[in-house]
Amino acid sequence: MDLRDEPFDVEVVDTQTGYTGHVWDVVEDRFRYGDAELVRHYVDHPGAVAVVAIDDERRVLLLQQYRHPIQARDWEIPAGLRDVPGEPAVETAKRELAEEADLTAREWEPLGRFALTPGGSNEHIDVFLATGLAATEEPFPRDAEEADIRVEWLPLDDALAAVRAGRFVNATTALGLLSAADRLR
Repeated sequence: MDLRDEPFDVEVVDTQTGYTGHVWDVVEDRFRYGDAELVRHYVDHPGAVAVVAIDDERRVLLLQQYRHPIQARDWEIPAGLRDVPGEPAVETAKRELAEEADLTAREWEPLGRFALTPGGSNEHIDVFLATGLAATEEPFPRDAEEADIRVEWLPLDDALAAVRAGRFVNATTALGLLSAADRLR
């Protein structure tokens, strides 16, 4: 059986923005679903990209930075917002890898497009595998939570073990690492 998610259109009766934020908004939609009119609130998100950067020794690049909503310095793969209108996802991924890790990649392969919290946000994240890595010519200036990013290269198998053991809780990191391992098999 070939199960898959499928688009489903509903009649949206009204949309209101309850909160306008710096990066995303909180939206209220009233819509018809069957015989009922429902109200749902969600985060209206511009989307994001993430990069599983793997070197020639089969080590994965991990960044540790502070994430205020979970009040932790979590280990994660490079990622960032799709905040340049019309920019293809792979170009955003290239920019984020350079900005967060001072790296470029020769080969880029899409690993998938995922909805991280479909019950509360319309965010989709496009995850890419980057190989053939090289340092950028100049380091990127960083501030705020990115000012003290910690960078580590971890063997892919060790990173996967950390996900399985619950030592890495970032969902994008888990999805990216598992998808990359599957692709590289």
